[in-house]
Amino acid sequence: MCRWAAYIGHPCYLEDIVTRPDHSLIRQSIHANEAKTATNADGFGVAWYDSRPEPGLFRDTYPAWSDANLRSITAQVRSPLFLAHVRASTGTATSRNNCHPFAVGRWSFMHNGQIGGFENFRRRADMLIPDELYHQRKGATDSEVLFLLGLVEGLDDDPKLAMEIAVGILQRMSQDKGTTPHMRIAAAFSDGETLYAIRYASDDHAPTIYHRWSASRRGRAVVSEPLFTDQPGWEAVPPGSFCTFRGDQASIRPFEPPL
Repeated sequence: MCRWAAYIGHPCYLEDIVTRPDHSLIRQSIHANEAKTATNADGFGVAWYDSRPEPGLFRDTYPAWSDANLRSITAQVRSPLFLAHVRASTGTATSRNNCHPFAVGRWSFMHNGQIGGFENFRRRADMLIPDELYHQRKGATDSEVLFLLGLVEGLDDDPKLAMEIAVGILQRMSQDKGTTPHMRIAAAFSDGETLYAIRYASDDHAPTIYHRWSASRRGRAVVSEPLFTDQPGWEAVPPGSFCTFRGDQASIRPFEPPL
C-alpha cells in the first residue's frame, strides 16, 4: 500500500508537508504506521499548481528518502495546491510511468489501494479507454486506468459521478475475472481549483484518509496518515466517502459506485 499527502490553501512550501513534519511523507516512505506495507520504496512523485492551469510534475523511481533532488525541489517550490505520493507496488514494475501522481491536462490523480486480480482483466479494462485518450496510458497500473476511466466518464462535469461509474466498472470486472479484495481505494485528485478525495472499499478495509484545517496556515492537509504524531485536530474520513475541499470548506458525501 502506498502513502500520500495533499494540500490546498494559502501557498506553502512543499517541504512543509513532504519532508519537515515529524511524520512527513518522507518518514512514511520509511515507516508507515497505518499501511499494509510499512516501507514505500518503489518511487515517488509530486504534482503542483501555480500560475498555469496544468500541474507541474516530478516523478522518479528512487526511494523518496534517498533523493536529494526531491528535497531540493520541495524546499524551493511554493504552491496553493499540490499532491505528493510514495509508492509501494502491488505487482507492476518500478518505473517512472507507474509512479503517481498521474496528470492529464489540468487534472492530477494519485491512488493508494488495489483492484483485485487486475492483471487478469487489464486488457479488457484498457479497451474501455477511447483512442483519443489512449496515448495517456503510459504505464501499466490499475490506478492509471481508474484515472483515465474517470476522465472518460465525465470528470470535468461531475467528478463524483464520474468516479463512482469508473470504480463501479472496475469493481464489477474484478468480481467477474479478478480476486478479492475487489476494490480498495484512497485517492486524491484535483483540477487545480478544488481538491477531491475518495475513501472506499468492497470489504471492511478501506485505506485511511485524514484531513485537518490550519487556521494559522490558512490551508488544509489531506493525508494517508497524520503528519504530526501528537497534533490534535486530525479528522478521519469515514469509509464510503467522497470529499470536496476548497478554501476552508469541506464537504463529505456518500460514495456509491453502481454495482
